[in-house]
Amino acid sequence: MTIRTSTVIALSTSALLCTGPALAEGFSWEGEIEIGNDSVLSSDDPNEEIRDTFASISASGTYTFGNDVEIFASITAESLTDPTEDRTFDDMGVYIEELGVAFEIGDATTVAIGKLSPVFGTAGDDAAGYFGDSLADDYELTEQIGILSDVELNGTGTLSFGVFYADDSALSRSIGFDRGRTTTADGGAGNTGKLNNFVVQWTQETGSTTFHVGARHLSAGQGDVDDEQGMVAGLAHSFDNGFDLYGEVASFSNAGGSADDAVYATLTGAYTIGRLTLSGGLAHRDFDTSGDTDLITIGADYEFESGASIGGGLARVDEAGVKSTVLGMSLIIPLGG
Repeated sequence: MTIRTSTVIALSTSALLCTGPALAEGFSWEGEIEIGNDSVLSSDDPNEEIRDTFASISASGTYTFGNDVEIFASITAESLTDPTEDRTFDDMGVYIEELGVAFEIGDATTVAIGKLSPVFGTAGDDAAGYFGDSLADDYELTEQIGILSDVELNGTGTLSFGVFYADDSALSRSIGFDRGRTTTADGGAGNTGKLNNFVVQWTQETGSTTFHVGARHLSAGQGDVDDEQGMVAGLAHSFDNGFDLYGEVASFSNAGGSADDAVYATLTGAYTIGRLTLSGGLAHRDFDTSGDTDLITIGADYEFESGASIGGGLARVDEAGVKSTVLGMSLIIPLGG
């Protein structure tokens, strides 16, 4: 059982695609180092009782020209396979997560072109806790070639949309552990080599509440049953007492180009006391053929004055009737600034 995806993007396309005052000309960068350990403490399937000691290093940079045109890049180093036995820093590879150019059109529209991360849902970034985003990570869109845009709607939110396809260029390879080059022959929804996949999402912030609604279409790749259609909706609210609530639901027909329909639901809460944040959450995943996965988790994070943080979580996972208890912890050290 693998429920953790350790992809880290220090400076995402969604952060680059924002309008506002003209940015200062020059280069800026940031990143982080994460070192951690995930252990399946017990499981109905003894083969799942695996320890994974891992590291993930990311760095992102932006060069802004005087006319508000930006060139951006994001590089990640991490283990590129799922663990099948106890391991320590195995299968580490370095790859380019994002690379492209962004520019403004007027005062309300920003466009990015290149290798990007289209916006679909926010649970991967906003769900609280160490394991809070574990199931929602399944439907994140990363490493896509395309064109994305953000449009500010005169105080009625932001519309994000774009066309793209799965990166099948030389940038899909990695250095160190070579994961190989993606080709359209690999199949999979969205892996078409054509700009015939699209995503659209509307986000609105009202006081302490933020909500979003989105949709996506991923065309069938080679060998797939049919095109994938997806819908997502979520809400986040911050209470005055330091408690934050987050929820998101996503639904898919022909998930991943298969014959399966799928539903995901994530609900998390976090309570901050000074530099300490306590969290808990529930997550659910339902596929037609492979059955249900249910996750219950609690966690805690502490941020030091330096900006570094240490955190961890305990999760109880029921995956198609196989119950497991997982403990994870990590240290995150920010870079740049």
